[in-house]
Amino acid sequence: MIISAELCGYCGACVAVCPQNILEMVGIEIIIGSGCENCNLCRAVCPMGAIDNE
Repeated sequence: MIISAELCGYCGACVAVCPQNILEMVGIEIIIGSGCENCNLCRAVCPMGAIDNE
């Protein structure tokens, strides 16, 4: 999973829906921890379209 810093509005929507609790907002950065299962919930709720799978 990749979060585009240029597109991200740092709203925290992705952090709130992650069932694995691996996303964390630190300042103005989203940190992706290990264990992502590519459920795409974060991608679905992102209003800025800043999340992509790669």
